[in-house]
Amino acid sequence: MTRGRDRALPEGDEKARIVRRLFDTISPRYDLVNRVMTLGMDVGWRRRTVRELALPAGSRVFDLACGTGDLCRELAVVGHRPVGFDFSHGMLLAAKTDGSLVEADILRLPVRDASADGATCGFALRNVVSLQGLFAELARVLRPGGRIALLETAEPEHRLMRLGHAVYFRKVVPAIGGLLSNREAYSYLPRSTAYLPTPGELLSMLRGTGFPDARRLALSKGITQLLVATRA
Repeated sequence: MTRGRDRALPEGDEKARIVRRLFDTISPRYDLVNRVMTLGMDVGWRRRTVRELALPAGSRVFDLACGTGDLCRELAVVGHRPVGFDFSHGMLLAAKTDGSLVEADILRLPVRDASADGATCGFALRNVVSLQGLFAELARVLRPGGRIALLETAEPEHRLMRLGHAVYFRKVVPAIGGLLSNREAYSYLPRSTAYLPTPGELLSMLRGTGFPDARRLALSKGITQLLVATRA
């Protein structure tokens, strides 16, 4: 069953406009806030994401919602050829990567069918207008045998861990964001987890759109999840 949706959260085109504006706003200090609010753990999560692709060096990998290029840089370190896509102009201006960058909606990528060996996405599943549309687009642009690794927030299964995580994510993160960047954005981002389906639903959606071996890895005691799969 899909989690309860916050009625105040935007949908459709309004959601896209708000997300773009918020990320344009926070782009100058985005990396700093990420490091502080995750205690630096986000670096390890991204490296794990790249490892789980399990692709040979030289692979062409699309990084969707690439932001400031963190995953693009990690992909380049292991010898891949990253191409970053994001619809936030501010994020692309703040990006630090030697990889190619394209300003585009990741639901409508300006590339040919089967043109990538792999794809990554870091903490953006809850920000797209249509998850089903995103997974279908991934299936379109990946060649058969191509790999995906999608990183996203999650809730720990252990009750006490879940309670502590909820307090940190919904109270501490907005305070850190307000101090270092923009409180409005970092109040919205924790609330946006309500857009995420349950882990079982996410896997079912992926399996139904061309990724039959989709599986989920819980990272850092379950506060983050990594979805990995192979294009059939």
